[in-house]
Amino acid sequence: MPKDMTETTVFDRRESDARSYCRGMPAMFSTARGSELIDADGRRWIDFLAGCSSLNYGHNDPDMKAALIDHIASDGIAHGLDLHTDAKAAFLTAFEEHILVPREMDHRVMFTGPTGANAVEAAMKIARKVTGRTNIIAFTNGFHGVTAGALAATGNGYHRGGAGMALTGVTRMPYDGYFESQTDTADFLEVMLNDKSGGIDAPAAIILETVQGEGGLNAARPEWVQRIAKLAKDHGALLIIDDIQAGCGRCGTFFSFENMGVTPDIVTMAKSLSGFGLPMAMLLVRPEHDIFGPAEHNGTFRGNTHAFVTARVAIEKFWADDAFQNELGKKSNLILDKLADLAVMVQGAKIKGRGLMQGVDVGSGDLASRICARAYETGLVIETSGSEDQVIKVLAPLTTPEETLRDGFDILLKSAGDVLASETRIAAE
Repeated sequence: MPKDMTETTVFDRRESDARSYCRGMPAMFSTARGSELIDADGRRWIDFLAGCSSLNYGHNDPDMKAALIDHIASDGIAHGLDLHTDAKAAFLTAFEEHILVPREMDHRVMFTGPTGANAVEAAMKIARKVTGRTNIIAFTNGFHGVTAGALAATGNGYHRGGAGMALTGVTRMPYDGYFESQTDTADFLEVMLNDKSGGIDAPAAIILETVQGEGGLNAARPEWVQRIAKLAKDHGALLIIDDIQAGCGRCGTFFSFENMGVTPDIVTMAKSLSGFGLPMAMLLVRPEHDIFGPAEHNGTFRGNTHAFVTARVAIEKFWADDAFQNELGKKSNLILDKLADLAVMVQGAKIKGRGLMQGVDVGSGDLASRICARAYETGLVIETSGSEDQVIKVLAPLTTPEETLRDGFDILLKSAGDVLASETRIAAE
């Protein structure tokens, strides 16, 4: 093996400084299976990041891998633009049968470029074309991508600062619980929209995440989401739910908004949609809003044929009945119990999130980062989120065995204890 294939110097020498995750986790990862990452020297890490929720079904699921290898070996279509292919037909049939029909969703499926940000761009464009309006209402701490349109709806100041241009067409409103008081931010939005002197242009859409992944695992209450959905309808706006990170089972059900009593006009999906970590994104759009002309939202990679193959297997394997979802409920409770153990270690810490998208706000980005760094040193890949990176976020693959989950939390709790003990020693000196 060439020297640069086992050493990381080539990255420092040639890769852009825009890289991020590898700065805190500099191992040369080589293989991965299930919920484990293995480096070139054979060292193993438990994975509590899962490709930032792009690997909900773990690394190299054997059934998806076998189907993909068979497709490639038989000269199956590798790239098909938006042509009809048997792989796309099989995916759409499975998605219709196991996802849409059981949930009484009549949405059309629109394939976009392969990133979540492109799905958001398309959703915002549809809303603007449908309504003839330009304003989109988004929320504090929301994260929808870093391309210009999606970035306008993203709250994070660091990412917004990278645009190098004015970000327009979006009005920011406070998310559920933003004021940490009795103030209901849905009431706030309603008053603003009803006030003819409130200064808010009539919205084309309201876009939200039911759990804000990058924003710090802020989880909206079902009644708040219902209020926002009603406000959207009352004011002639479309409701867009961004399920890119929170969907595909991450919150315990396939869609994060299930059991909330709302039917979004548009749903954006990506990340774990392919099931295998392959790039794939799409919109679900109500038929009456499916008004783009042919190729009006275009792209060479509208759909990924290899991803269709693995996504079909993921749906048929995990979502054809309730068994997998029932397992997620049990794992969610385990995660909550373990996070409670972490929270009691840090004064003022709070558990945040929902389902298998939970974490602990330790009140300090520095503390959270040091705990995650120590966890990496001792065999766990885990990251932070939030406005100040103050939330330790657990995004373990949904398929992680219970024993592995417990082992990962043992590492996390031990790492937190090490960091807190070090702080105590320093303070005493």
